[in-house]
Amino acid sequence: MHDRPKEACGVFGVYSPGEDVARVTFFGLYALQHRGQESAGIASTNGSRIYLQTGMGLVSQVFDERRLQQLDGHIAIGHTRYSTTGSSTENNAQPFLVEGVAGQLALAHNGNAINAEHLQSELIGKGCHFSSSTDSEVIAKLIVEEPGKDWPDRIRPVMRRVEGAYCLVMMTKEALIGVRDPLGVRPLSLGKLGNGWILASETCALDHLGAEFVRDVEPGEIVYIDHNGVTSYKNPEQHPRAFCVFEYVYFARPDSILNGKLTYIARERMGAKLAEEHPAEADLVIGTPDSAIPAAIGYSKRSGIPYSEGIIKNRYVGRTFIQPDQRIRELGVQLKFNTLHDVLKGKRVIVVDDSIVRGTTTPRVVSLLRKAGATEVHMRICSPPIQNPCFFGVDMASKRELIAAYKSVKEIEAFIGADSLGYLSVEGLQEAVGLPRNNLCMACLTGEYPIPVQLEMDKLALELQPVNG
Repeated sequence: MHDRPKEACGVFGVYSPGEDVARVTFFGLYALQHRGQESAGIASTNGSRIYLQTGMGLVSQVFDERRLQQLDGHIAIGHTRYSTTGSSTENNAQPFLVEGVAGQLALAHNGNAINAEHLQSELIGKGCHFSSSTDSEVIAKLIVEEPGKDWPDRIRPVMRRVEGAYCLVMMTKEALIGVRDPLGVRPLSLGKLGNGWILASETCALDHLGAEFVRDVEPGEIVYIDHNGVTSYKNPEQHPRAFCVFEYVYFARPDSILNGKLTYIARERMGAKLAEEHPAEADLVIGTPDSAIPAAIGYSKRSGIPYSEGIIKNRYVGRTFIQPDQRIRELGVQLKFNTLHDVLKGKRVIVVDDSIVRGTTTPRVVSLLRKAGATEVHMRICSPPIQNPCFFGVDMASKRELIAAYKSVKEIEAFIGADSLGYLSVEGLQEAVGLPRNNLCMACLTGEYPIPVQLEMDKLALELQPVNG
């Protein structure tokens, strides 16, 4: 049982004549694997046709040498998916390849369009057919059906119509295109690879490929890359900024740079602020692997209490298609975590974690620590209580499933079985991240959404539409 927000997706694109772009994309997606483990795909073009390979599972499970060799060309885009709209099935794997009056377009999407159901109904009324149940295909169809003299001219009006969060990496037979929504909810980076260019969800993908980070794609910007180089089309309209704070808390890799700030440093500061706001008398500080480790180190430094590893994570649990039998299923969190008994025995322990969503895993972690001999367990969470669902590309659970939506901190403390529980404040989180409050989306924590959200759209809502293959 996973008790953290589920990752957003990872998108990647490369324009580089002379490079093996399919292989570059494979390793780019490999670096972004933490953003989604349900399906993966790559599309490429040699200028005359577009090739596409997708499948269920991890990047390394979907692709081998044979499949990569079938992806010819000098432009490629890729996607690694966690489902936010639409179920986890092969027909929902991305990139999508669509065709309309404007020609062919391959699209990979990170985010969530909250008005996708309405837009899809409109397109179906015009005779469009859909092969999936995702908002991503809706966006792709809108673009290829939009009149205009060129691709940026078609994309701009679609950007005005789509509400919510979207980072798009797209490909035609001639160009690589990157788009970031006007709110800037999700990250998108531009990099230089030799004489070519890269678009990626996070800078860590650029680092692994030896590419140079150039800059962030700006909110509301269209980046068009072809044989002439990079052309930028910026949005002249002023919009509020709403970068997802959970990119800093959990989603991004600690070695990625977000808005000019290293994620690891932000997480370490979260732990330091947590130590200031919620001190405890203890013998050691441990972190729940992996994303909470920097925060645990920050807590240790600020409090002066020694840091130690106390929980070891099996990083391959959940990355297999083999289903556990009932006996193994009942082990639950023990499949994912093991404790270091000799480190924990007889110790008062502060455990730093990044979030509690449903409250399913945390009680089991506390129980594991007590079983290992910890005399006290003090839980410290380096984000405020999650009380509201996310509509912008994170599977945060519905409001009725969020434990902090109906239990007080003291009630959650009793429920998880901890000796004490402390959450980082909204002010402490914002200070640790180092961005102005009005540049961040903290809706899941505060209920203040950057745009009006009229209703809670079910992630499977588009599967109820009359979608045709």
